[in-house]
Amino acid sequence: VRSEAADTAPGADRTGGGVLQGISFRAERGTRIALVGPSGAGKSTILALIERFYDPTSGVVRVGGRDIRTLDREDLRRQIGYVEQDAPVLAGTLRENLTLTAFDATDEQCIEVLHAVNLTEVLARNELGLDAPVGEDGIMLSGGERQRLAIARTLLSAPPILLLDESTSSLDGLNEQLLRKAIDAVAEHRTLIVIAHRLSTVVDSDLIVVVEKGRVVGTGTHAELVVSTPLYRDLAKHQLLV
Repeated sequence: VRSEAADTAPGADRTGGGVLQGISFRAERGTRIALVGPSGAGKSTILALIERFYDPTSGVVRVGGRDIRTLDREDLRRQIGYVEQDAPVLAGTLRENLTLTAFDATDEQCIEVLHAVNLTEVLARNELGLDAPVGEDGIMLSGGERQRLAIARTLLSAPPILLLDESTSSLDGLNEQLLRKAIDAVAEHRTLIVIAHRLSTVVDSDLIVVVEKGRVVGTGTHAELVVSTPLYRDLAKHQLLV
C-alpha cells in the first residue's frame, strides 16, 4: 500500500468529514504500520481512502503498485480485511460468522482461530460447538467476545491487507495481548495498518505515522519520533511511555 500526496475534499468520507492534505507513506508486505494522533486527525479517513470508499482529489493511492482508481472496487475490497471498534456480528452461529468471508474454512481452522483469540470458553459452554447461536447482533456474547469474534473472522480469511481501526481498544490487557499475538502471526506475510489510541500497543511497529489535522507530521519508529516529533512525544509522555 502506498499513498502519494493524497488529498481529500470535505465530506468525502463515510462520516461526512475528514479533510486530508498531502498524505504520503508506504506500507510494504510483511510490515506493521501504525497511525496515531488526536481524535479527528484523519486516521480513519486514511483507511477509508485505502478501501476506496472515495477517490483522492489529488495524489495517488497504490496497492500492489497499481493506482487503486484503475481497480474494480469489489476486487480491491476482497484483498482487504477491515475491523473497526464495535465491529458487527451477524445473527446466526459461530460458524456462519467465521465463514462469512472464508467460505472454505474447515472446522479445524475455525476452532483454531477461536482458540487464538481466546474464545475457547464460548465453544465449551454450548454443546453445539461451532453451531452455537450468537443471537441477533451477537447479543448472546459479551462486548469483548463480539469484538474477538469479528477479529477472528478477519484472521481466518487472511486477506493480503489488514486494516484495524481501534479494534482492540475495548479489550482487557490479557485478551489484547493474545489478539496481538494472533494478529502478528497472520500478518507476517501481509500488510498490516493499525489505528491505535494506546501507544503501548504499537510502539514495536515497523513504522509509526503521526497524523494531525489531516496532515502527516512525523514518521519513524517510537524511539525516533520521541526525539523528532513534539506531538508524538507529548502523547507518549501522557501515556507514561517516556
